[in-house]
Amino acid sequence: MTVQEKIKQGKTYLGIEFGSTRIKAVLTDDTYAPIASGSHEWENRYENGVWTYSIEDITDGLQSCYSSLAKNVKEQYGIVPETYGAMGISGMMHGYMAFDKEDKLLVPFRTWRNTITEQAAAELSEAFKFNIPQRWSIAHLYQAVLNGEEHVPQIAHINTLAGYIHYLLTGGRCVGVGEASGIFPIENGTYNESYIEKLSALLKEKNFHGDIREILPKVLSAGEGNAVLTESGAKLLDPTGTLKAGVKLCPPEGDAGTGMAATNSVLPKTGNVSAGTSIFAMLVLEKPLSGYYPEIDVVTTPDGSPVAMVHCNNCCSELDAWINVFEEFSVLSGNKMSKSDLYEKLYKNALNGDPDCGGTVAYNFLSGEPVAGAENGRPMYFRTPDGKFGLANFFRAQLYSSMAALKLGMDILFENEKVSVEKITGHGGLFKVQGVAQQFLADGLGSAVSVMKTAGEGGAWGMALLAAYSAAGKGKSLPEFLETEVFSSMESVTLQPDEKGAAGFAAFIKNYKKGLAAEYAAAQNAAK
Repeated sequence: MTVQEKIKQGKTYLGIEFGSTRIKAVLTDDTYAPIASGSHEWENRYENGVWTYSIEDITDGLQSCYSSLAKNVKEQYGIVPETYGAMGISGMMHGYMAFDKEDKLLVPFRTWRNTITEQAAAELSEAFKFNIPQRWSIAHLYQAVLNGEEHVPQIAHINTLAGYIHYLLTGGRCVGVGEASGIFPIENGTYNESYIEKLSALLKEKNFHGDIREILPKVLSAGEGNAVLTESGAKLLDPTGTLKAGVKLCPPEGDAGTGMAATNSVLPKTGNVSAGTSIFAMLVLEKPLSGYYPEIDVVTTPDGSPVAMVHCNNCCSELDAWINVFEEFSVLSGNKMSKSDLYEKLYKNALNGDPDCGGTVAYNFLSGEPVAGAENGRPMYFRTPDGKFGLANFFRAQLYSSMAALKLGMDILFENEKVSVEKITGHGGLFKVQGVAQQFLADGLGSAVSVMKTAGEGGAWGMALLAAYSAAGKGKSLPEFLETEVFSSMESVTLQPDEKGAAGFAAFIKNYKKGLAAEYAAAQNAAK
């Protein structure tokens, strides 16, 4: 059967993921290989002290991304899709979207990037004896209650970005269990009932009388649910009217869950690192952690297995800013270079730098970085007067910086909890230039790191795989489906830690820790 016939007959699976700077769509055929893609660039806004996207940003971006996908399919195969075997929506996890009973958004969407819930996160963590990070949806809700915000009495339900878009397309208020685990702690595939009772008591003390069980979205595991694209949902997604209603939608998932699917990291002792605007590592646990740590989230795979997650707010944004500087210089020099060439040359040249970056240290904090103890973000760098300062060392330091906070959290898992991992797979934009960030990550974590040929497809492809599982799982578990149907012949490249590189990264981290006090001071002074 030709690809055109598969598209006509709906033997395809669509995943759409809302990242921080790009909305991406990936279409696969029934071999689960990507056959088309589309995208839309967008940026969060910082308004009234809150990182946000407007409703118009969300819906316009959704339509633009889908239109880009349909155009790509038309250009390659001469037809425009009218249906799919299944589809799914993913988005950056956590955050806060609060609605009244008429489905009116009560306050602007508060994204994961906000670090404005410190009191709520601390109180809930202490009450549960379970780490509740500031970006979790329940921390945002509880902080709004603590603040006595005007909208609180009107709250009928809350949702995440992915859950909200799924609702627009299907009318159903649900989230996948992996997404749900970034809203509220999970136990046995649903919200932890003992914590629900504790929260209800706390909310009652604060004169909030809504039923938290009704306010939170329903939890579904991978493959569950019977949601379908409604007529209004189809029109929203594709205003041209070409797309027909009735397409099956799998439970919406967060970018952590799609990253696990895209890297086949859903079994115990497997892990992945997703690196884009933010960077996070997921290690599937064999047993529960012995304690709770503010640097470590406990979330789940898309089928509900416990996962230790180290999430850092900052990764590639400062790297991208430096690429823009060099692009500007290339224009001034009369030798304009494309961004892809600049990434390739600057990343590869970083391999020529000293393993310890010649005494150069960088911090990529555009926003607060809780794992590193930074409440606010201020990018900065310093170097020792007798160090070896040059382009290779400077850019190597920037690349190290993109994963340095991650290492601080991972060291807790490896050293304190003795978590073991057999395989770490990297994916996302940081790994597009082959063999550079991958090698530095292997050196930093002291573990082999694999990157698949689909690394650049990222979470949108992972979402397409979860959609495929919902429609064509054949009764298999999610790990069985991914292993036997998707990844059995997937090409990948694995790099081992380099002894000199690992020693150099360790020296960099030592200097990085010493300089954090200056980072804290810069951020505090700038915030005054």
